[in-house]
Amino acid sequence: MEVAAEEPKVNGKEYHIACGPGDVERYVLLPGDPSRTERISSRWDSVRFRASHREYVTHTGTYAGVGISCTSTGIGGPSLSIALEELFRIGADTFIRVGTTGAIQKDIRLGDLIISAASVRLDGASKQYVRPEYPAAADLEVTMALIEASERLGVRYHVGVTASSDTFYTGQGRPGYRGYEQSWMRELLPDLRRAGVLNFEMETATLFTVARLYGGRAGAITAVIAQRETGEFDANAGIDDAIKVANESVKILKEWDDAKSAAGKRFFFPSLLKSRRARGPFLKMSLKTRYVYF
Repeated sequence: MEVAAEEPKVNGKEYHIACGPGDVERYVLLPGDPSRTERISSRWDSVRFRASHREYVTHTGTYAGVGISCTSTGIGGPSLSIALEELFRIGADTFIRVGTTGAIQKDIRLGDLIISAASVRLDGASKQYVRPEYPAAADLEVTMALIEASERLGVRYHVGVTASSDTFYTGQGRPGYRGYEQSWMRELLPDLRRAGVLNFEMETATLFTVARLYGGRAGAITAVIAQRETGEFDANAGIDDAIKVANESVKILKEWDDAKSAAGKRFFFPSLLKSRRARGPFLKMSLKTRYVYF
């Protein structure tokens, strides 16, 4: 076939993620770690293994009656961009990164969650798509769903700007092997702290940039496992909370998407929930929930 090298497939499946049409739902959670796919899907009502190829492991199922998928992306923007390209091709359009992060502001604790509203594009992958002045901004609806889910579950969370780099060590102001550094690396953390950036991670800028360019929706929830100000580190801190929030946010998004559809609206806004048709389980749950603000 003439275009095979342009859009490679194997047995009708996307080459890297090994999935095809019908294998994933429109809502897809994106952990970096392949083992986190099972950790996420174990909380669903039903789950079906779809594929495992390289760093890409995909499960599909239902959560609270909503169709949901999870595909791991590996580490960094380049591998995430491949997953995103191929997931778009088979029908997905709404993406939530579920990952880990290092906080750089002193008021953020280990185990807290960070909802990224935007990301500083210190990566290289997003620059392969569009000029660097283009913003890496999260989708408003996905961000609000993550906030709503965090409130329902009563977890500590922060909302703000993230920084995404392509490397874990020098690109995040850590010394390289044998203490290797350049002068700009010493100024990176202080500069970002002064700018109010909350955290460092490695995928969000690419996710936000590519998803918006392609007309999709994207958000990110990350668990703080490192505190760069205090030097604390706990590899498991907050991950279960991030998973719970991500799963719950898909349920919320489906409720809001149904409300938009019922009202014939393109965008969600709070007063849509006043209509009888849009009330449903969302308002019933909200009335029972004890909200905790941080």
